[in-house]
Amino acid sequence: MPDQAASSSQPEPDLGCGAAVEPPSEKLREFLKGLASEQRQQMLELFAGGVELTVGTVAERLAIGQSNASQQLALLRRGGLLTSRKDGKQVRYRVDTTSVERSLTELQNYLRTCCPPPESDAADA
Repeated sequence: MPDQAASSSQPEPDLGCGAAVEPPSEKLREFLKGLASEQRQQMLELFAGGVELTVGTVAERLAIGQSNASQQLALLRRGGLLTSRKDGKQVRYRVDTTSVERSLTELQNYLRTCCPPPESDAADA
């Protein structure tokens, strides 16, 4: 009978060079999911310069429904791209710079580990 402990554990990804790589965190996956839509990328452009915007303003500027804007903003918030705060009955969104920087650092570290540049590229850097 096979050893159940051995069969239930997932093997680490094999990169062919003998290195094992930790998979991206759930937070990083949510960050990338937030960036995966052209509409959400357009939304992010509205927040340039650190401005705060409401759902209604975002919907109006992108000529989309408030429900759609709200859903897309929620995905951006879940991915750590935006943060929100209550202001009376309004919810105001803005870029979460600290969280974005953390996610970009994690992505950069992941890519260095999982997909290092060829030796010739590393020497050119």
